[in-house]
Amino acid sequence: MSASTIGFICIALMLAMMALRAPIALSMAAIGFVGFSWIIAFDPALAILESGPFETLTNYSFSPIPMFILMGVFASRSKMSDQLFSGARTLFGAWRGGISLAAIMSCGIFSAISGSSVATAASMSRVALPEMKKHGYSDSLATGTLAAGGTLGIMIPPSIALLLYALITEQSVGDMFIAGLIPGLLGLTLYCVTVTIVVKLNPSLAKPGEATSLREKIVGLKGLLPFTGIFLMIIGGIYTGLFTPTEAAAVGAFGTMVIALVRGMNFAEFRESLQETLFTSTMIFFMILGAEIFGYFLSVSRISFELVDFVDALQLPPYAVLFAILILFVLLGCVMDSIAMLLLTVPVVYPLIETAGFDPVWFGIVAVITVELGLITPPVGMNVFVIKAFAPDISIGSIYKGVMPFVLSDIVRLGLIIAFPVLALGLL
Repeated sequence: MSASTIGFICIALMLAMMALRAPIALSMAAIGFVGFSWIIAFDPALAILESGPFETLTNYSFSPIPMFILMGVFASRSKMSDQLFSGARTLFGAWRGGISLAAIMSCGIFSAISGSSVATAASMSRVALPEMKKHGYSDSLATGTLAAGGTLGIMIPPSIALLLYALITEQSVGDMFIAGLIPGLLGLTLYCVTVTIVVKLNPSLAKPGEATSLREKIVGLKGLLPFTGIFLMIIGGIYTGLFTPTEAAAVGAFGTMVIALVRGMNFAEFRESLQETLFTSTMIFFMILGAEIFGYFLSVSRISFELVDFVDALQLPPYAVLFAILILFVLLGCVMDSIAMLLLTVPVVYPLIETAGFDPVWFGIVAVITVELGLITPPVGMNVFVIKAFAPDISIGSIYKGVMPFVLSDIVRLGLIIAFPVLALGLL
């Protein structure tokens, strides 16, 4: 039996394990070990299990992950999102749909600190959802806005998804963060345009809020300053070369901790922040470890080379290859966590992208935007279930109905970046 045949059999077994609800990290590690043993030998596979965890978990390149997570946890635990939303609301609250616009703006700014879509959706839902309900917003618009707004956390830097893509494909983390800046801001803008169009077409979905004076707007801007300061410090430091992405993560975590302490975070909340960071980091590192073992198996199975040869034989145009990969991402995103999907699929499809001649940094942006769609599309939609937890009285169907205009907005953004790569590469 050929190595590639064994490879496809093992991948089928791994998907079966995932379908039976085995942990994704465990599925990748177990199948990687079994497949490597099958193709090479048991002793070399055992050696990978002995050395792989140490080499992976002591890799300096992965150290920004817990720092960026800690930064987001500090921001969430200290309820900085309250002040952020209050400030944004003074700017937009008087408009029809203004609270939705304020929520999207808050999600965009908060995600620049958090780096996590789920954390952004959870933090902003706690603050903004009661306000939208109080002011008569429809269930679909209120929940759809927050579910979609949370996805901005996966693109606006610092982003854990962009960081992992850079590490998997050996690209510069700084380049990935800079490349994600314009697409992230474009997504924020298109979401605001989407809300404006939706409430224009159906005014009954939202009511105008209370008008605020110029003085109140200026005072409200103070709520945006801590987040803006941290964001500019991180991105500005990376862009100017003042510090590396790893150092930027530490600086950002320290700055956010100082702000949280000034805002009154006590020792118990500090300890809980560390515990939450440790739990989340462990989960991500376990998936990285599983992907690393699975990567050894992929390399000896030669599946990637077989796929490249197969695509070459079909003589497909490069964009046909790209769209096939993106369709695969959308389908997997409907049933799989975004980080797990990147760890699982990028090592397989990346050689195809290289062969097709696409810029790897540009493809990383396109891939992450496509992964975003999986956060709000059925049947899983991670952010949808986060919103459902905060609004148990609202049906899943209503939430999905609310996110569909934002799905169309993301498709428009994806089309723009594919048509005009300069949107992702212009700042490099």
